[in-house]
Amino acid sequence: MEFAAHRPFDDQKPSLFELLSEQQLSSLLPPTLRYLLTVLTHRYPRHLLRVLNSFDELYALAALVVERHYLRTRGGSFTEHFYGLKREKALAAEIPRASAAAPGAVRDALRLTRADVWRNLAVIVGVPYLKRKLDEAFEVDAPRAMLGAAYNRPPAAGAPWRERVVYWWRWFLRRVYPGVNAAYYLALLAFNLAYLFDNSKYHSPFLWLIGTRVRRMNAADYKAIEALEEKVAKRGARRTIGARVLGRLSLVLPASIFALKFLEWWYASDFAKQLSRKAAESLGLPPPVVTGLPEGKKAPAKEKAAEDEEELDDEEKEKRAMKRAPIAASSLLPIYTVPAPEESDQCPICEGDIPTPTACQTGVIYCYTCIHKWLTGTHPRQEKFMAQRAGKWESGEGRCAVTGRRVLGGTEGLRRIMV
Repeated sequence: MEFAAHRPFDDQKPSLFELLSEQQLSSLLPPTLRYLLTVLTHRYPRHLLRVLNSFDELYALAALVVERHYLRTRGGSFTEHFYGLKREKALAAEIPRASAAAPGAVRDALRLTRADVWRNLAVIVGVPYLKRKLDEAFEVDAPRAMLGAAYNRPPAAGAPWRERVVYWWRWFLRRVYPGVNAAYYLALLAFNLAYLFDNSKYHSPFLWLIGTRVRRMNAADYKAIEALEEKVAKRGARRTIGARVLGRLSLVLPASIFALKFLEWWYASDFAKQLSRKAAESLGLPPPVVTGLPEGKKAPAKEKAAEDEEELDDEEKEKRAMKRAPIAASSLLPIYTVPAPEESDQCPICEGDIPTPTACQTGVIYCYTCIHKWLTGTHPRQEKFMAQRAGKWESGEGRCAVTGRRVLGGTEGLRRIMV
């Protein structure tokens, strides 16, 4: 309290937490747009793949247009205007009386000139773009540098200039850039601490270099923006369509944030699950048809095939079973499988009721105990079958018991069904 009492209160100076929130929002825009573009590219790769590959450059150009418009009309960047902040020329000393008596005149005197706008664009757009490209290059080069002398060997005496440039670029990423990156973050930390304790007007070293500081918008700024919008509205529609579209972006950002938070709540809360469950309960779905035959009847072809198979000896039965069984691609041996039950409420392995229904990745439903033992190769039915067939058959371990297909993840690939 004693520290704050010796310093005059400046109501137009934003807190460090406001500035950090603005910077965090600004840093979240590129990955968010990249993710949306990636999702759309999966659907329309023919048209959007090149755009995705050149995302950094295209985003920098779009940000240059948007930020230039907001710096010229609103006095701050796109995200700074969202937080009610602006940029102005730094003064050697504060002028609180002049700001209170003639805020409009002070605003016009401290307004950014055309040269100041371009310097701020270099800080807002150029520095983050350069930082992203250097970080990406360092992440790509760091694992390759572990390959040893074959990758880090200097070029020969008569090597082309491209090889020499590539070598020195790699040398810069390995030896110089880590130190530059550390100095960058240490400078940001030092300026943030100095700004927090009112020892500096700048919260960033780049703003100190260009002589610009961030301030809160006042009534004079909002009046100037309203006057500018009225002036734009009086012009022709063709001349002002670009300015209107860029101006409406300030409304799109809060609407997008609200939509994102609503979707997060919708998918995280239990309300959506209860609503979907109630909607599903109201649907009168018919029971699934499994065999397509009336209950109590068997297909004549299956009945006849079963009778014929009973008349065969064990050796012939074995040959027929080997012909029907799926073949393993690695060992070229037949895979032991069980037939699908005629009733859907029976387990194919134990041929009994299913107390704990569990779905395999192939869509077949089993008892959890049966399919778990089957995938581990310890089911009694498997052990009995493989007792005298070792080396001639595969037991079906790690595979679906009906289809013989490999289950990815083994027992981890099973899904319990909650009824």
